[in-house]
Amino acid sequence: MAAVGLLLSCAGAAPVHAGNADSLNRDDALWLERVTYGLDSATIARFRELGRRRFLDEQLAGRNDALPAAIQTQIDQLDIQRTSAAQLVVDEIAEQKRINALGDDGTKKDARKARNELGNKMAFEATRRELLRAIYSPAQLKEQMTWFWLNHFNVFAPKGYVKFLVGDYTDRAIRPHALGHFRDLVLATLKHPAMLQYLDNAQNGANHINENYARELMELHTLGVDAGYTQADVQELARVLTGVGIDPRHEPPKLRPEWQRLLVRDGLFEFNPARHDFGVRVLLGQKIRGGGFAEVEQAIDLLVKQPACARFISHKLATYFVADNPPPQLVEAMARTFQRSDGDIAATLRTLFESREFDASLGKKFKDPMHYVVSSVRLAYDGKPIANIRPVVNWLNGQSEALYGHPTPDGYALTESAWASSGQLSRRFEIARTIGNGNAHLFDPEDGTQGSVTGFPQLSSRLYLDGIEPYLSKTTLAALQRSTSQQEWNAFLLASPEFNYR
Repeated sequence: MAAVGLLLSCAGAAPVHAGNADSLNRDDALWLERVTYGLDSATIARFRELGRRRFLDEQLAGRNDALPAAIQTQIDQLDIQRTSAAQLVVDEIAEQKRINALGDDGTKKDARKARNELGNKMAFEATRRELLRAIYSPAQLKEQMTWFWLNHFNVFAPKGYVKFLVGDYTDRAIRPHALGHFRDLVLATLKHPAMLQYLDNAQNGANHINENYARELMELHTLGVDAGYTQADVQELARVLTGVGIDPRHEPPKLRPEWQRLLVRDGLFEFNPARHDFGVRVLLGQKIRGGGFAEVEQAIDLLVKQPACARFISHKLATYFVADNPPPQLVEAMARTFQRSDGDIAATLRTLFESREFDASLGKKFKDPMHYVVSSVRLAYDGKPIANIRPVVNWLNGQSEALYGHPTPDGYALTESAWASSGQLSRRFEIARTIGNGNAHLFDPEDGTQGSVTGFPQLSSRLYLDGIEPYLSKTTLAALQRSTSQQEWNAFLLASPEFNYR
C-alpha cells in the first residue's frame, strides 16, 4: 500500500470526526466493501435491517434489483432499450453491401463513418446502462457478477458488427445467468451472435473448420490452459461446433428433408445441419455421435462436469473476490460445491463468502479500475442521480479497463500487478481530485448544456462516519486531519490506501 499512500504523506487542518456509536464495526464495513461495489447509505441501511446472513441471502438471490425511478427513466430512454439488436445487424449487413456498391470513394468513406458512429453509439449506450446499474442497483453482487462474466466470456465491441450486439449480449446471455448455473451461462454465450462473430465460429463449417472458438471455449471459458486436454480435443470440439453460426437473412435455408428437423433458429442464431460435420468425434475420451445441436449440448455437458472446470472457475472467482493467489483449500472447497450443485454459481459463491479465508482477506484485495471508479461515485454522491456518464466512461478508458474494450478473449486481469503501476495510481489520484473538487461534470447533461450546480461532495458525511471511518488507519486519519479544505479532504480519502483496497 506504500505507493497508494504517497499522496497522503503530502497532506497539510480540516477536523477529522470521532467515532460514531452507530457506525459499522470494521469487519462489517470491509465485508460490505467486498460483497458490493462500495458503500452508500442505502446499502448500509439494508445491511442493518437484515444482518449479514440475510443480506448475503438477498444478494445471492439477485432478485431485488429495481433501480431508482430517475435512473430507470434514463435507461428507458436509450435506443438499445427499444431497438432489436438482430434488426440492427440485418440493417448493418444490408447497408455495408449498399456502401460497397457505391462508385465514389468519398461517398463510401462518409457512409462507412456514419455506420461506425451508429455502432459506437449502441456500444456506448450499453456501457452507460451497465455503469448506471453498477452504481445504483441494490443487487450489488449481481452487478459484480455480471461484470465478472462479461470479462470471463469477453467480446470486443470494435470487431465486425459486435458493437451493435454488446448490449443484447449482456442482457440476454450474461445477466440472466450471472448467479445461476454455469452450464446455462456457457450455452447462452455459445448461442449469442456476439460471441460467434467475435471468435469466428460463424465461419466454422464442415468443409472449412475454424478452431478459434473451440480453443477459447476450452482454455478460457471452461477448463483452463493446464487441464490436460490436447490439440486433438480442440479439433474434435471444433468439428462438434460446425454449423453453429449466424443467419442474418431471416430466411430458412434449403435443406434435405431429413435435416429439416435438426435446424435450430433463434433470432440471429442458427444451427444449420447442412454446414455440420456429422462424423463420430472423440472429445476428452468420450465419443460424440452425429445428432445435430444435441451434440453441442452433450459437449458442453462434458466440459462443465469436468473436475478441471470446477477448479478453474472456482480459482478465478476466488482470485476476483479473495486474493491474487487464492488459498488452495478455499478453491478446493468451492470446486466441491460447484460439482455437487451441478455448477450452481450462487452456491459456489456462498462457500466463498462464508469461508474463514474470505474473512481473513478483507481489506487486502486491490480494486480494479471498475471497482474503484464505481465505489468512488457511490460514496461521493450516495444515490444522487447523475446525468452524465461520460466522465465515468473516460475514467475507465484512461485506466485501460473500458467495458467491451479488451481486444483479446482472455479479458482484463484480476490481479493487483495489472492495476497498481505508478501510471495507474497517478490516474487514480487525478480521479480522486476531480471528484473531490466537484469538477467531474457528472450532473451536466451530455449535450453540453449547464446542469444543476452541485459543488463538491461532502464526503465527511454520515455515510463516511457509518461505513468508512471504522477501517481507516491512524496514518490515514492523521492525513485527513492535516487537509486544508473539504475538497482536499475528499481527494485524500479517495486516494487513501484503504479506499483503494477492499
